[in-house]
Amino acid sequence: MKSLVFRSPLGISLRVQRRVPSVLLILTIITLAAMVINTLVGEYPTPPLIVIKTVLGIDTGNPDYAFVINTLRLPRIITACLVGMALAISGTIMQGITRNPLADPGIIGVNAGASLAAVSLIVLLPSVPVGFLPLSAFGGALLTSILIYFLSWDRGTHPIRLILIGVGISAVAGAFTSLMITFGNIYDVSQALVWLAGSVYGRTWEQVFSLLPWLAVFIPLSLILAPQLNALNLGDDIAKGLGSRVEWQRSLLLLISAALSGSAIATAGTIGFVGLIAPHIGRQLVGGNHQGLMPVTGMIGAMIVVLSDFVGRTIFAPIELPCGIVTAVIGAPYFVYLLIQSRKTGNG
Repeated sequence: MKSLVFRSPLGISLRVQRRVPSVLLILTIITLAAMVINTLVGEYPTPPLIVIKTVLGIDTGNPDYAFVINTLRLPRIITACLVGMALAISGTIMQGITRNPLADPGIIGVNAGASLAAVSLIVLLPSVPVGFLPLSAFGGALLTSILIYFLSWDRGTHPIRLILIGVGISAVAGAFTSLMITFGNIYDVSQALVWLAGSVYGRTWEQVFSLLPWLAVFIPLSLILAPQLNALNLGDDIAKGLGSRVEWQRSLLLLISAALSGSAIATAGTIGFVGLIAPHIGRQLVGGNHQGLMPVTGMIGAMIVVLSDFVGRTIFAPIELPCGIVTAVIGAPYFVYLLIQSRKTGNG
């Protein structure tokens, strides 16, 4: 399978690279269309003209429309878009630095560390303001990344060691998270369980504005370091021969991946498989050069989470499914499929 093979970015045809702007434009249009439809549809349907007037601040004569659109729907939809973008780019970086197409922050343990830190804050320190949740999750993701990097060090790091140790750390962090849920206060535990399911339900502008700075810093950084990620994909020896500072670059990219996944998890909980699926779709569309792949993957992730939230909100209305459940229903079979294909191609 083409998406499972990490070929040298230097061998990618010019034709594939020229495809990036058009693919990115199409994905952007699809994502914006999904966001618009998500704004219109719901238990309280809103006509398109009303949505346009409300967004532009024009009086519609009915304050209920302004409440539904500006307070209930727009923050939720924008949060879904930003979270999907962060998770997808984080997964792209993780697959790049491990040179493993089945890796993502959830599998390698970074998400588990962020979840443990966030659940600990919710259960043990319920009086702490919600604004500290992103910082807590980022701290958990960062500490987990440092621990994985430290334990995998042996005169340098190796992608396979990073993955194996990450899987072990993920299991330990998951066990401690279960321990918190088992012995915590029932009210706080119920909040943590809803959060762990992965949902953008009830998200407000406060969550949007707390997530934006993280993405504004770390997404541009990931784009700047995309050429270095291309070099790392060629193997450590070749990358060093090209003048790359391999360990420094790998650790910095791991930090960026942890920051993006940690901030996304803090905002919307553990929405799984986005960081796994989006990079594979992106490689099928534009190839493996991370300079073009990174923005395309980010838009694919935004599209997946927005559409998953729409499906979860409407398929069993008025009952809502967390979008994390929808992505898991799609992502788990896809992961098994990728694993089978990886074994067939000799990459597993």
